[in-house]
Amino acid sequence: METIRLGPDDWETFREVRLRSLAEAPAAFGSRYADWVDAPEERWRQRLTDVPLTLVARAEGRVVGVVSGTRAEDGWAELISLWVDPALRGTGVVTDLVEAVVAWGAEQGRSTYLMVRADNARARAAYERAGFVDVGVPDDWPDDEPPEHRMERAG
Repeated sequence: METIRLGPDDWETFREVRLRSLAEAPAAFGSRYADWVDAPEERWRQRLTDVPLTLVARAEGRVVGVVSGTRAEDGWAELISLWVDPALRGTGVVTDLVEAVVAWGAEQGRSTYLMVRADNARARAAYERAGFVDVGVPDDWPDDEPPEHRMERAG
């Protein structure tokens, strides 16, 4: 498996894997498939410009996972939008993608955090195996949103 960093010119690769992720795991993301399926090229390019780190995992010539990282408040990096093809879960792809985002954050002197839905026990367990500590649902979490846990890892 190889991990490849995407830029705006890789928008078609990103589009393909992002739409697969939104279709396969709609509850795992803040974005919805319907919000992106008809998006023009410029919107895909802009997402790859606005978010400073987007990586894909490629195995045997096909994209099997995606993750992004962004700079957050108070010296944190935030891991966002992680997805791995269900056929490759449990094979180390998640670990490779997570470690790449953590390393990117550490290069900037940042620790990494992520938000994960409370009902996504499998993802929370995977993040714990990767060294993240669950610090709970933030006190200011909106009552009308499904609860998400903040998980942190030192860089």
